[in-house]
Amino acid sequence: MSQIDSLHRQHLLSRRDVLSRAGAGFGAIALAGMFAEEQNLLGAPESPLFLPHKAGTARNVIFLFMDGGPSHLDTFDPKPLVNEYAGKPLPPSIKRVITPMGVTENGLLASKRTWKNCGQSGLPVSDWYPRVGEWMDDICVIRSCTSDALNHVGGVTQMNTGSILGGRPSLGAWVHYGLGSENRNLPGYVVLLDGDREPPGGNRVWGAGFMSAGHQGTKFLPGDHPILHLSSPAEISDHRQRRKLDYINQINRDHLARRPGDSELEARIASYELAFQMQAHAPEAVNLAEESQATHEVYGLNQKRTQAFGKNCLLARRLIERGVRFVQVYSGSGSRWDAHAKIEQNHTELCGATDQPIAALLQDLKQRGLLEETLVVWGGEFGRTPMSEKGDGRDHNPYGFTMWLAGGGVKGGQIIGATDDFGMHAVSRPVHVHSLHATILAALGLDHTEVIYRLQGRPERPTVNEGEVIDEVFG
Repeated sequence: MSQIDSLHRQHLLSRRDVLSRAGAGFGAIALAGMFAEEQNLLGAPESPLFLPHKAGTARNVIFLFMDGGPSHLDTFDPKPLVNEYAGKPLPPSIKRVITPMGVTENGLLASKRTWKNCGQSGLPVSDWYPRVGEWMDDICVIRSCTSDALNHVGGVTQMNTGSILGGRPSLGAWVHYGLGSENRNLPGYVVLLDGDREPPGGNRVWGAGFMSAGHQGTKFLPGDHPILHLSSPAEISDHRQRRKLDYINQINRDHLARRPGDSELEARIASYELAFQMQAHAPEAVNLAEESQATHEVYGLNQKRTQAFGKNCLLARRLIERGVRFVQVYSGSGSRWDAHAKIEQNHTELCGATDQPIAALLQDLKQRGLLEETLVVWGGEFGRTPMSEKGDGRDHNPYGFTMWLAGGGVKGGQIIGATDDFGMHAVSRPVHVHSLHATILAALGLDHTEVIYRLQGRPERPTVNEGEVIDEVFG
């Protein structure tokens, strides 16, 4: 039995199953046509469009990215000894580390947070995230995450691509490469920023790296018009636009035939086609005016502090509802969570901007029956140290920090792993970024060791040949 035959036997019952099994084989004809059309739209003839390797627990991912590194010590991983040692250096029993600021011997900064044990599970959450705290029975908190990066560029790049060095495909690109898109009229991978600045590393953190450019994320713009130039001029009919596009595509394909393997040209051809489809379908997808006033209020769209992130959370729900596979929602675009100083002011603002929208997203997904098939991920590129760099801030900490997962088959109300008594190092069940990525892929039914892209004959995998699935996440 070939590998693809084996994969066909193991995948989830989906629209492809229905087509392939329907009509005594006639569905297979439609399936073949759909594959061909999907590859054409993706501009990715090299994509195997894997069927899931096994029955996944999720169909979509919403990754809530706190750009700059939120403090786990002040949100989801309380450390009372930090307050007891406030103003003093770390005790000798705690291993010294390299930080970009060289502040390991500075006095510890006390946390001003109050904590509440939330839900039936009793998981502790600080007063910076009270509304998210109401959902802890649906959330799995991983307290022992680790990264290889000391600075933001490397950290954001690794959390997105698996490597601190630029040039590799992003996780969303790997998902798109492995599973394709469920909507031929919208991008399969969308990035939503809450400001004009991009994260450190720029658009390469949602890029396709050495893959076809057709797998890269599509950045929507912040504000009321996330996609520019959707509408054709009034004097241009759909028929005329279609003929124009067909002519341009024919010229491009003739050019491509003489230059096989030009992924940039393939992506351009695909982008023309996708843009034409989006003119008809995207305006409805991004039209938040279709939502009720009550929905606007629960997401915080009527409040200045929560408006930008709330819009993007609501938009993320609308996109995955329409088959977009992977949506990344940035908070604090441009490393605004980077609180080396004035952490009280910084995190009070940013937690306040995200708490209500995140809780609204979880509530909305659950009420619509979407949470069970949508994996929600929260976190940043690293955590923060217990030391004070500038008297009232915290430094970068890739040695032990918190991420959390919800929905998509995740067993909520549990904590996995632990950091030491000062939140400095992961000391129990360390979870490297590669393992986090492997777990996200596993939720989608993809084996991170079997999703392979051959680069000049060398097999490349999304987790850089490392990592393991954290099975406890799924209970």
